[in-house]
Amino acid sequence: MPRHPDYMVTWAPYNTRMNGSIEQALSRGQVVDITTTGRRTGQPRRIEIVFHNIGGRIVISGMPIPHRRRAWLANLEADPRLTLHLKGPVVADLPATARIVTNEAERRLLLTQVARNWNRSDVETMVAFSPLIEVMLDGG
Repeated sequence: MPRHPDYMVTWAPYNTRMNGSIEQALSRGQVVDITTTGRRTGQPRRIEIVFHNIGGRIVISGMPIPHRRRAWLANLEADPRLTLHLKGPVVADLPATARIVTNEAERRLLLTQVARNWNRSDVETMVAFSPLIEVMLDGG
């Protein structure tokens, strides 16, 4: 996975050092790209998506669509490694590992905040049908 040459990959809550601009970019949600490994092809698959910072945790979710399996989530089920690509004023490629959040109480806790961020009121639908991962940066 690509690494940006000008920083140590870390995230402050994990007691490690990080470039201040990267830490600031991670402190609030934004549009990013993620690269996963295709579960069938083994090839890199890059998509644009939004992450949220919820209490220092980096989470990625999606719209609640019943009976739709997201390719990016299936890829992470097969191989949890990914690269989180910051873009905009701060550009960095951050190697990370995804943890798929399946516990209903944890999903409700995190998706309540995601719903608030998206001005949605259908938290129970999101708990039932939205993809949800926590992203843990390598080196942390």
